[in-house]
Amino acid sequence: MMTLRQLAAEPPTIPTRTSWYLADLAEARGKQELFTRQSPQKLKVLREHALIESAISSNRIEGVEVDKSRVGTLMFGKPALRDRDEEEVRGYRDALRLIHESGAKLPISEATVKRLHKLCRGNVWDAGRYKDKNVDIIQTYADGRSRVRFKTVPAKQTPRAMAETVELWGRGLREKWIHPLILLAALNLDFLCIHPFRDGNGRASRLLLLQSLYRCGFEVGRYISLERLIEDNKERYYETLEQSSARWHEGRHDPWPYLNYLLFILTQACKELEQRVGQIKSPRGAKTELVEHAIEVQADIFTVSNLQLACPGVSLDLIRHVLKRLRGTRVECLGRGHTAQWRKLPK
Repeated sequence: MMTLRQLAAEPPTIPTRTSWYLADLAEARGKQELFTRQSPQKLKVLREHALIESAISSNRIEGVEVDKSRVGTLMFGKPALRDRDEEEVRGYRDALRLIHESGAKLPISEATVKRLHKLCRGNVWDAGRYKDKNVDIIQTYADGRSRVRFKTVPAKQTPRAMAETVELWGRGLREKWIHPLILLAALNLDFLCIHPFRDGNGRASRLLLLQSLYRCGFEVGRYISLERLIEDNKERYYETLEQSSARWHEGRHDPWPYLNYLLFILTQACKELEQRVGQIKSPRGAKTELVEHAIEVQADIFTVSNLQLACPGVSLDLIRHVLKRLRGTRVECLGRGHTAQWRKLPK
């Protein structure tokens, strides 16, 4: 709540970089409404793809992974779950569906936060319950050394801190202290610093980010996975979070590194949405377009497995078909067999 307190007490001068992000996002919001009206069929496959990527990436950031061959079934089927990791990925999917189906109607409240946490944590005994013991953020180094990276709000003070945070968020929107996207990023920073749950705070924070975007009128997270973009920029995520959490308890922290990081992620999502909608020529060829886009963003040397990870909802046969069609014009194969490497050709 310390970031939101800062904004409530004395709205700051917005950094130049932040102003540029907000300008880009204002333009992107107008395009988002145009895409929704004119390209509903083109967006359908993006919704499915984003659902898969979000559930997989958000859990993978926390070290939770599942067998690639099971991804499609976990997302769209009802299989018997094999292990705890599959349960958490399925739970995150359920939380995403709740947010996407409810949209802006789902309030930002303590009850909502607990509900989202309970869904993404599955049958863990304290899912949806605030921590009952103090939990600090510990960083462990390769040589075995460790340090306290951040001391979170003590367990006894957590309910009061969360209640104040939610109250300040709502008041900030009503009284319009500052741009709602800055308020949204501040809410996310304060949530992570409070660290209200024993485990699963990172995943809950990303769900909260998605839901608060809906409350601000942005639906880009429905079509582009914010979680994947955060995973792609994971080092910067941890770096800016540490920078902005320093002296947070005293209210003397600098929130802008982390706030700008989230605004950067949102601008990247909006740019990707515009690009992807332009690329998808028809619903029938949408998955082919997704594979071609995945090839474009790969490193110069890549494998079929890299494309499977980037396109979890696309069959292996289709990926191979696309590579075969592009062979000699956009890509070349450097070996034989299913483990062969591929190289992108200069345009």
